[in-house]
Amino acid sequence: MVEAAVDARLTPVQRRRRQRIMESALELAAEGGYEAVQMRTVAARADVALGTLYRYFTSKEHLLVSAMAEQVAGLRRRLAEKPPRGEDAADRVMDVLRRSTRALQRQPNVTSAMLRSLISSGGEVAGTMEPIGEEMTAIVVGAIGPVADEGHRGVVAEVIQHVWLSALLWWVAGLAPASEIDEKLDRTVALLLRR
Repeated sequence: MVEAAVDARLTPVQRRRRQRIMESALELAAEGGYEAVQMRTVAARADVALGTLYRYFTSKEHLLVSAMAEQVAGLRRRLAEKPPRGEDAADRVMDVLRRSTRALQRQPNVTSAMLRSLISSGGEVAGTMEPIGEEMTAIVVGAIGPVADEGHRGVVAEVIQHVWLSALLWWVAGLAPASEIDEKLDRTVALLLRR
């Protein structure tokens, strides 16, 4: 994972500084969404020079997508501590997705800012975006559990996480109510896992 490799090369002081920068960006996003996250403002809030900020993150989009990668990695760690509940794969997947969705809905401005960064960055943050998709797929694969056809399980998990991302994008764009996220995911999971 690109972000993990970057983090591994940093000294403890640099890691804390990088974390402080991401936390400052997320605070600003919580206060005013995507537009509130300006690199100069982030640098001031994190108490770092603007040049230092740019050494860690090449753009606002890179910064917010990196913060999203950290949040997804944190979600995976929490799910390892508190595994999904359910009688079957579909129930476990929906438990994971509902818990994750609720966490994102608690901070709509932050979620909107991170998702806007995903779609507005072009290929600039592809190296940071790839691990997010891989982590989310791994989370869904873990919830599905062992199956005879491991390759099929990975494809199913990828489709589910793409539908989830799409539903989140419609919600943050104001084109669908929050309740529609669960409805779309329920239908998708039923089609793919309750055959």
